[in-house]
Amino acid sequence: MTLFRDTSPTDGPPAADGPDEALRQRLGIGRRRFLSTCTAAATAAIAAPVFGAPAALAAQERGRGHDRGGDILVPADRRGIILYTVRDATGRDPLATDLPSGFREVFKELARYGYRQVEFAGYRQHANAPGGADLESARGARLLRRWLDEYGLRAQGNHGFIPSSWPLTTADLDTFKKHLEIANILGMGHMGTGGDPTGSSYRADWDMAADKWNALGEIARREGVKLYTHNHDAAYGFLLDGGPLDDQGRPTRSSGIRKLEYFLKVTDPRLVWLEMDIFWAHVAQYKFHTYTAHDGSTRESVFDPAGLVARHNKRYPLFHAKDGVVSTTNGMGYEMVPFGTGVIDYTTFFSRVGHRGYHNPMVEDDNAPSSTEPGRSLRYAKISYDNLAALRKRRR
Repeated sequence: MTLFRDTSPTDGPPAADGPDEALRQRLGIGRRRFLSTCTAAATAAIAAPVFGAPAALAAQERGRGHDRGGDILVPADRRGIILYTVRDATGRDPLATDLPSGFREVFKELARYGYRQVEFAGYRQHANAPGGADLESARGARLLRRWLDEYGLRAQGNHGFIPSSWPLTTADLDTFKKHLEIANILGMGHMGTGGDPTGSSYRADWDMAADKWNALGEIARREGVKLYTHNHDAAYGFLLDGGPLDDQGRPTRSSGIRKLEYFLKVTDPRLVWLEMDIFWAHVAQYKFHTYTAHDGSTRESVFDPAGLVARHNKRYPLFHAKDGVVSTTNGMGYEMVPFGTGVIDYTTFFSRVGHRGYHNPMVEDDNAPSSTEPGRSLRYAKISYDNLAALRKRRR
């Protein structure tokens, strides 16, 4: 099943088969849409997007007071951004620029765009910004909380510290508890990480990761915080859990279950949550669509990110809302672009998963910072906000 749907008229007879046509079919994108996005990528037009119809619509809707309408897919109070997207802005020297810099000024700017939530990616900023370089402490958290409150923002999560040790060392446990204290001062409902529970493909390693996360989740629950993990594409690849063993005694074939699907089964739903990075989930859809079954046969199983969320809705309180255009050269199927300027069908995704008052989509663009265009990451944040706010249910 595909999350992409092209509703434009057909473009005439099919083109000859080739690598581009095969890629288009695997992505599930209509020919006209595929060709237009390939052209955009080739000419780098998407690298400097302009405010288009979605952004204009969002501005008009806000101006008319329609931001709470029944057709809106992402309510105003659920629109967030991970600060990794604007890490150059929080990290730049306020004494050397007129652009927003440091946490406080960046919060002010994001609130001006309309954002209501932020997800941290650590607590460091430029040393010349108010509060100094390192705010990873109770004192620093109180300062951050004051600024968040000042601009009407809520901290919704953090890609921070998850202990590498298991069983936990005393030092790791103490650091983990410090981060929980910071989360509570900031008012976070959730705290997480930017990495996968394990980089392994073997079931035994995912069982060990589940034990660790269940234990960490119990510690977090006692502090009133929900612990979540975040995915890249590999975590939605297939688990190796059977078939002939290799020379180290490890399985070489799969039952067809994906790694994070298995993780959902073996972790306690009261203790462990997930943040789906929707971009990387679609990369997984492109990359991991066949597997070798226990009997040696090759089988096809196309990943359906929205379907997985719909089956486990309460396990996915957060999303990374990250967009992409088609790439025929990078091996991932997509190239990251600002939210709303790519081909990932977020209207369909958010419509299918529902529960719009529960999920917290965080805009992300890994490539937003630019060494040659200092204001680009904040400009992309504005474009992304307007496009997120403009999402509406399709009329039947």
